[in-house]
Amino acid sequence: MDRGTERSTESFGDRHPTTTSQTRFDAKENQDKWLLDTYANTTGQIRTGTLLMDLDALAGVVAYKHTGEGVSTVTAAVDRITLQNPIREICDLELSGQATFATGRSSMEITLQIAKAPIGDEKILPEHVFMTCAFTMVALDPQTKRPVNIAPLEVTTPAEKALFAKGAENYKNKKALKSSHILQKAPDAEESIEIHKMWTDSLAYADSKNPKHQPKNVQNMSKTTIHSTQIMQPQYRNRHNFMIFGGYLLKQTFEIAFTCAAAFSHTRPRFMNLDPSTFEEPVPVGSVLYISANVSYTEPDPSGGTRIQVMVRTHVRPVEHQDQERKSTGTFFYTFLSPDNVSVLPQSYSEFMRWVAGKRRAENLAATLKDDQNTVLASMHAENVTE
Repeated sequence: MDRGTERSTESFGDRHPTTTSQTRFDAKENQDKWLLDTYANTTGQIRTGTLLMDLDALAGVVAYKHTGEGVSTVTAAVDRITLQNPIREICDLELSGQATFATGRSSMEITLQIAKAPIGDEKILPEHVFMTCAFTMVALDPQTKRPVNIAPLEVTTPAEKALFAKGAENYKNKKALKSSHILQKAPDAEESIEIHKMWTDSLAYADSKNPKHQPKNVQNMSKTTIHSTQIMQPQYRNRHNFMIFGGYLLKQTFEIAFTCAAAFSHTRPRFMNLDPSTFEEPVPVGSVLYISANVSYTEPDPSGGTRIQVMVRTHVRPVEHQDQERKSTGTFFYTFLSPDNVSVLPQSYSEFMRWVAGKRRAENLAATLKDDQNTVLASMHAENVTE
């Protein structure tokens, strides 16, 4: 996305300080009954899918504050959304964010967080932060729809420099993830051993003469898939009027992922994070959106229970369905925590590759999550985020 047209950046001015894009707003769910209905789920807690919609909307506001109104901005990717502390009660929330990485090309990183809204002069403490995330936004020419260059960020304070350095690291990590993709890198020796064991287990479970029976908490990957189909209505459009708002797509993919994990584990799983995921193509208003979700990887959680990784894929077709080919519009990877011990078993070659890809994502998450939390939380708390 960074390979935009060589349009002059003079129209966007010189370097923009991070204060230009800093944004904060309060969602007063606890004070507004109508708003409470929008944010509450069936258990009386905050509805995560609605928060994801808000985060994408906030990312757009932050992006336009940095670029100005001369361009269109779209969500290109969600670099990661992480639950820092569970939201255990209905309370007023503060959503804040700023541009944290922009080098003068077409893309920028927007870092956001959701926290318990402070009262009076209270400061937001780390334990008050519910969710942190980073979005990659891309600036487009309104007429040609091609990427255009934007103003680079001016960073001066230690906190700003730390977030900018983290953004640069995230940019490199995204390239590294592409090189480790299962289509680019075959299973290594250790992964091949694990694949072979699962394959032999699968054969044993299928053999009626073999005394080794498939445990009740082990489910075949092919049995975990669920689907959703819906027509895209105009009330979900973005500010450009003819495409669906990215936050709405996040909400829909999250909720089907949650349902998939719940059906698989027979528990009410807790959301942990959304791994780096991409919006491949826009979804037009009036089209038919096909969503599929399946459990692609499981592993024990160090504190007990099971981490369940769900892959969600979205495709779109015209409502007339004259074109037989469905266009892929995005792939999303959600991880949930179930209190029970459950496991998914791949059987076909494509399922084994999906499992390996999930394992690699989990390993990357474990390696980067701690550093991400420390850098983002410390730096954003150091900033004076304004209205």
